[in-house]
Amino acid sequence: MSHAILRRHLVRRDVVAGIAAFGLSALAPRACLAQATAPEEPARPLAERLAAYADRLRYDDIDAATIEQVKSHVIDTLGCGIAAFDEEPVRICRDVVVATSGGASTVIGTNRRAPPDLAAFANGAAFRYYDLNDAYVGRQTGHPSDHIAACLAVAEAERASAAELITAIVLAYEINCRLVDAFDISTRGWDPPVFSPPAVALAAGKLMKLGPERLTQAVALAINDHIPMGQTRVQTMSDWKGLADAEAARNAIFAALLARGGLTGPAPIFEGRQGFFRLVSGPADIDVDAFGRRAVPFRISACGMKSYPAQVHTQTAIVAAIAIAKEVGSLDRIAAIEIATTHRGYQMDGSEPEKWAPDTKETADHSLPYITARAMFDGDIDNDSYTPEKLHDPRILAFMRKITVKEDPAFAVFPGNAPPARITAILDDGRRVGRQVDNMPGFPGQPMTRADVERKFRSNVGKHWPRQRTDAILQALWELDRAENIAALLGNLTV
Repeated sequence: MSHAILRRHLVRRDVVAGIAAFGLSALAPRACLAQATAPEEPARPLAERLAAYADRLRYDDIDAATIEQVKSHVIDTLGCGIAAFDEEPVRICRDVVVATSGGASTVIGTNRRAPPDLAAFANGAAFRYYDLNDAYVGRQTGHPSDHIAACLAVAEAERASAAELITAIVLAYEINCRLVDAFDISTRGWDPPVFSPPAVALAAGKLMKLGPERLTQAVALAINDHIPMGQTRVQTMSDWKGLADAEAARNAIFAALLARGGLTGPAPIFEGRQGFFRLVSGPADIDVDAFGRRAVPFRISACGMKSYPAQVHTQTAIVAAIAIAKEVGSLDRIAAIEIATTHRGYQMDGSEPEKWAPDTKETADHSLPYITARAMFDGDIDNDSYTPEKLHDPRILAFMRKITVKEDPAFAVFPGNAPPARITAILDDGRRVGRQVDNMPGFPGQPMTRADVERKFRSNVGKHWPRQRTDAILQALWELDRAENIAALLGNLTV
């Protein structure tokens, strides 16, 4: 007799013996055993629960502070996109998209339109290019503002109201951030945009007014064929680093369109024998009932807005580097630089030899050695910090050889509101000058004010629009919740 069978036999014998000891009738053991061993009712599949949440969410559930957050993030994201309008990868994506005929969604910065999935791709490429749009730090890092491109494109195509657009944006942020909270898929070799398909599929489906069943199918269709590999963000990085989320949005909108037409997708997409949990993420217990709703904060309020166009784990390092450079004066006095960062910061920005010789913008904005050196020499990191001339600056390359990066286990729990960094400069006389930065303006607890958002927006769009036009656009965007025509609003953003 196997161990499993023997255990079941002993448990059954002990239960029966216990019942008999209480003098119950011969029928009682069978009834009690049936009750004791009845299988639990299985939980509803996660895709169904996410769809039900999306279906229930209403604009009236969203508080005024969250609506203000949405407007801030939309303004910030649009500014990032306009700033990147002329960059070659952005132009390539835009040229491919506008070569198609027809469509109802604006390719932002132009007077051209395209189908919503393609418009979302082109606009998402621009929004993300400089790595200056917002960030959410959970078990890994995501950029939920990437989904704003999809929400704008679908809302315009569906002639949605401003309230419906804002609700979709809140929904996309919520789904993406909650899934980032639940998993660390980087340990399995996958890329964070793996969570974008369900977030965008549900937001797009919400704008299309799909019911719970078709929202569920949209999630299944979007996930099954878009599982991006982590190679996107390691070693020498390519143009694709900034396009992976744009492609996820394109895929998810197309999935929602198919689901609207009645197409079904693989199920259960998360729990299935060859589903997401088994092949991609590992199991997780996700409590959808804890998601944002009336009187429960939405995750968009926990997202940070970046001050610098660089990976989120480098933001505090930039502040520390600038402060040390000011104190030291002549950088020739520095014999060595030690950078202490988080586990993720080390893994993403300081563990590979390519980070000491970045040959692309995409690698450089994920390089703690480059960003620290450039910030110390220039006193800033901006959109022009990654030109080929600056990447190959011999002064910077020589200075980077003085830099070491290590993980500080104490940073496993953030002491402040942002991923912390500590930089120590060892001078030629042996003196050590150090700075640790734990908090960043724009991150949770220190949200950007309207003035802060406008200042960043103006710095991003100043090369394209005169001040008077920028003033008018900002006024219209701050009134997004009262906008009567989304197409007209986006049409005013031509470059």
